[in-house]
Amino acid sequence: MALLAAFLGWLFDGVEIGLYPLISKPAIQELVGGKAVLDANPSLYESNHVWVVAAFLIGAACGGALFGWLGDRYGRVRAMTWSVLSYSIFSGMCGLSQSVDQLVCLRFLSALGMGGEWSLGVALVMEVWPSNKRWLLAGIIGAAANIGIAIIAFAGLYINELGAGLRALGLSESLVAKGTDNGGWRLLMMLGALPALLTFFIRLFVPESEKWKHASQNAAPVRLAEIFGAKHRRMVLLGTALAAIALLGTWGSVQNLPSIAFDLSNKDPNSRQYTQIWSAIGSVTGCLVASGLALFLTRRMSYFFMAVTSLGFCSWLFWATPPYGSSFFLLTFMVGLVTASFYGWLPLYLPELFPTRLRATAQGFAFNAGRIITATVILTFGMKPDWFGSLASTCAIISLVYIVGMVVIWLCPETKGKPLPE
Repeated sequence: MALLAAFLGWLFDGVEIGLYPLISKPAIQELVGGKAVLDANPSLYESNHVWVVAAFLIGAACGGALFGWLGDRYGRVRAMTWSVLSYSIFSGMCGLSQSVDQLVCLRFLSALGMGGEWSLGVALVMEVWPSNKRWLLAGIIGAAANIGIAIIAFAGLYINELGAGLRALGLSESLVAKGTDNGGWRLLMMLGALPALLTFFIRLFVPESEKWKHASQNAAPVRLAEIFGAKHRRMVLLGTALAAIALLGTWGSVQNLPSIAFDLSNKDPNSRQYTQIWSAIGSVTGCLVASGLALFLTRRMSYFFMAVTSLGFCSWLFWATPPYGSSFFLLTFMVGLVTASFYGWLPLYLPELFPTRLRATAQGFAFNAGRIITATVILTFGMKPDWFGSLASTCAIISLVYIVGMVVIWLCPETKGKPLPE
C-alpha cells in the first residue's frame, strides 16, 4: 500500500511536470490576448513562459522543505495526504486562469504539494520495505513520474476525444469549447485535480512508517534549522548539488525538446506530444536501469557513469540536431534514458545520507533546493533563448553542468551495502 501510494503520487506529479511543456504556447497566447498579440511582440511569450516555469520550480523547492518538515513532525502518511490534496486543488484551478499572473501564482501553489510528495513518498517507501529491495523501489519511484509524463502527452493527442466524452456527459457546447480550444490547455490543466481522489486511499489503507514512529517517539519536535547544523550540513549541501545537476540538465535543456521538435517539424501540432512520449519512454527505462546500475556498481561510480553518458548524448542531440523524424526520436529516447536515470538513483542515495528523524526534511530540501538553482538559470537564459545562437545551442551549453557532476560525486560518501541511518 505504501509503494502504491508513492507510485501513484509521483505518477500524478509526472503528469503535472509534463503538462506545461505541451500547453505553454497556446495557454500564454490565449492569456495575453491571442495570436496577433504574440506575433506583434515575439518576446512576450518567452518573458511570460520563463516566469511560469520558475514559479513552478521555486514552489516545488519550498514544498519539499515544508512538507518534508511536516512529514518528520506529524508523520509520513498524514503529510502525504496534505501534499497530494494541495497540488490537486491548485493544479485543477490552473485551468480557470484568466491572466498569466494568475497562472504563475497557481503553478507555484500546485508545485508546493508536488515537491512535498516526492520527499514523503521516498521516505515512507524506503522505511517500510526491506533494505535489500530499496534499489528496485528507487527505480520504480523514478519511473512513475515519467509514466505520468507519457500519459499527459497521450491525453494531449486525444484532446478532441476527451471533449466528445464531456459532451456525452451532458456538458454544454460552450463549456466544452472553452476547455478544448487552443490545444485544450484548460481541460488538461483541470485533469490535474484527479489526484485528490488518491488522498482517501492514502488515509484509509497506507500504513505509517514504524521507523518514523520509533524515531519520533522520544525525540524533540523536528526543526528545519537542524538540517543546517554542523552534523548534517555537509550531507545536505552535497545532496543538493547532486540533485541540482540532474534538475538543471532536465529543466534547462531536455524540457525544451518539445519546442525544438515543433520548430523542426514546421510546426506540426502533434510534434510536441510525440517528442515527449519518446522522451518519457526513454526516461522510464533509464530510471529502472539506474537503480540496477547502482546495485551492480558503487553509488559513486554509477552517478559518474550517468553524468558522462548524459553529457555525451545531450551534446550529440543539441549540437548536431538531426531532422525531425525517426533519427530525432531515437536520439530523444536515448537522451531521456540517460538524463532521467538520475531520478532512479536519487531516491536510493538521498535517504542513505540522513537519519530517520530528519530524513523527509533533509532529503526533501536537498532534492528540491536544486530547483531554485535551476529556476535562476532559466530566468537568466530563458528571457533570450537564442543567447548562444539558437535554443538548441543554449540547451547544449546548459547540459555542460554534467561535467560538474563528474567531480562532485567523488566528494560524497559511498553508501552501498550500508543500512539506512537510524
